[in-house]
Amino acid sequence: MSARPESLIERAARVYDFNAHLRGRAEAPVEPIAAEEPAPVPVRDVPGPAPAPAPAPVGTLAAIPAEFLSDSDDDGLDEWIAPPSDVAMIDRTMLAEMGMLVPGAPVGALAEEFRLVKRQLLLTARVVAEGPLRQRARTILVGSGKPGEGKTFCAINLAISLAAERDVEILLVDADFAKPDVLARLGVDGEHTGLLDILADPRIDPEACVIRTDVPQLSLLAAGKRSHSDTELLASARTGEVLDRLLAANPKRIIVFDSPPALAASPASVLALLVGQVMLVVRADRTTEGDVQEAVQLLDGCDEIHLVLNAVSYEPGRGRFGSYYGRGE
Repeated sequence: MSARPESLIERAARVYDFNAHLRGRAEAPVEPIAAEEPAPVPVRDVPGPAPAPAPAPVGTLAAIPAEFLSDSDDDGLDEWIAPPSDVAMIDRTMLAEMGMLVPGAPVGALAEEFRLVKRQLLLTARVVAEGPLRQRARTILVGSGKPGEGKTFCAINLAISLAAERDVEILLVDADFAKPDVLARLGVDGEHTGLLDILADPRIDPEACVIRTDVPQLSLLAAGKRSHSDTELLASARTGEVLDRLLAANPKRIIVFDSPPALAASPASVLALLVGQVMLVVRADRTTEGDVQEAVQLLDGCDEIHLVLNAVSYEPGRGRFGSYYGRGE
């Protein structure tokens, strides 16, 4: 029985020497918006005998930011340069396996769906900026009514999609203090000083806690040490001060909060009072109309609330966002 031919990722890994967790893993296509735990992504191999090593093609799931590539060496191939120690590496393979957007991957259905979502949010932000909130217009809370409706999935995908814009920089904040999951889903390990720590200690500089990533224009802020006073800390004047400092530090910055479910934890309703917009994730096969109405009432401290339908079932044969880009293949 002949050996399985190497995939594009396996060939690229031998050339660029990706981190160990990227070696020997196959390329996986991006799936459409799905539940928090989508089905495993099928493996797609390249037919034919394994060719000689070649550079990773543009747009593969392990696409390397240009700033981490050196000039071509004698064999004509670029070499991978390890990023600075203060730059977190986003695990693109993990994102693909979870059916999420992958920075540098080809445009597909999921990318197009979030392009539409972010465009509406960006247009609304311009309108909000003309009112009393001004720079707070650059803040977006992503939440849901109950757990399991896909709000973290959507928050991460929204942040990645927004980071592809030319004129903005994104700060993704894990504000789900009881069950923080944003950094883990991105493959960022370790303990990090986060939002609750900043709110509890006025001596902490918020900007010093921002985690740069190897995804251009995307930074992270951890949830911080868990506290029984999370809602009270959010309701303090310190929160508004911290938010304004983070916005003032970078006029191009848009802050995206992954908040706890509005019907399960109180911090979401407090955060809604501070942000320019709310993106409420509604799961098509689970969220009831009553849940939506109750969640909207709890979050009505924000005047701009958008509903995003998640986990929609598509009928075979119908057109889908992103299918246009594959017609030439």
